[in-house]
Amino acid sequence: LCVQLLDMCIENCGPRFQSLVVKKDFCKDKLVKLLNPRYNLPIDMQEKILTFIMTWARGFQGMVDVSEVKEVYLELLKKGVEFPSPDASRGGPKTSSQPSTKSSPSSANSAKRSLLPLPTGPTLLLTPEQIGKLYSELDMAKMNVRVMSSILKENVPGSENPDDMNLLQKLYKTCRMMQERIMELLVTVENEDVIVELIQVNEDLNNVLLGHER
Repeated sequence: LCVQLLDMCIENCGPRFQSLVVKKDFCKDKLVKLLNPRYNLPIDMQEKILTFIMTWARGFQGMVDVSEVKEVYLELLKKGVEFPSPDASRGGPKTSSQPSTKSSPSSANSAKRSLLPLPTGPTLLLTPEQIGKLYSELDMAKMNVRVMSSILKENVPGSENPDDMNLLQKLYKTCRMMQERIMELLVTVENEDVIVELIQVNEDLNNVLLGHER
């Protein structure tokens, strides 16, 4: 009920209220704290909270400073938390009540999450040449996402084109490997512009991979 009320207030109360909920002392110390397994929060409520954080981090109309909630969002990504896709966030409750890290691409528990941190290493300062190469790889990942999305839309279950399905499997493996690489970089890279781009591509990859796994 409280989460539903918060959703209504965000929609109707304007910038003054929005400026309060995007502060770290609320979105992290109050909302994210509820994701701890000891509170045993239902999966649909966990997903709603994660959707709040993801949506708020993208900003509001008007003069609302979202820098603090962006920090919380990035921190969760670095810990390996998987945010729901826009479509998945509107779905019904999932079967599990305990967040956990996805164990494999074919896992049936793809909606599970964990707040346990990933292994961390030393921070990485990229040279301009390395940044340019990384952006080229990210552009390729974006193209793969577009192709995957197109195949998924064009092929109706039960009457799939075999060539399309073969290509889809190859793209799936490539995108999965790229997503794993992005998650490693998010933990180590310090360049803020690169981090923003990595987050966006990671979201696009996550959405198309979830679409394929369904």
